[in-house]
Amino acid sequence: MRTPMNKSLLLASLIAAAALTACGKKEEPAPAPAPVVVAPAPMADAASAVNAAASSAADAASSAATAVDAAASAAAGAAAAAASK
Repeated sequence: MRTPMNKSLLLASLIAAAALTACGKKEEPAPAPAPVVVAPAPMADAASAVNAAASSAADAASSAATAVDAAASAAAGAAAAAASK
């Protein structure tokens, strides 16, 4: 249940918030940092880095697939053991 006192308290707090916002100190935006210039890597180095990353990703995917298969086998064994009890 709202009373006139609650409405006037709300109105007073809104006016106070607006006054504080209007009278607040305006901060100037910080200057943008200078852009960093990076020399591009030679194409041969970039290509070998991409090949190494792709090889590592393939190895990781293979390892993950092996781990998933092992976990599935362990879960199936545990389910079979629980069902036989």
